[in-house]
Amino acid sequence: MRGRIESGQLVTIAPIDPLAVNVDDAVLVAWRGGFLLHIVKDAKGDQLLIGNNVGKINGWVPRSAVVGKVVAVED
Repeated sequence: MRGRIESGQLVTIAPIDPLAVNVDDAVLVAWRGGFLLHIVKDAKGDQLLIGNNVGKINGWVPRSAVVGKVVAVED
């Protein structure tokens, strides 16, 4: 298995207060005109560092960019 969530898997996303997002949460964020489903790698104040489960880091986003948190992944 490459990642926590594989391409094509169905996920359920629930709203979350951006202040409640923690490191290691899988979140949907607004990113450069689109959306990314990624893992929070670090958190510093109002900023979250997002990346994938195979080592790529995308960058820092404001907590306000969080659309929701993954609460279920279908097999």
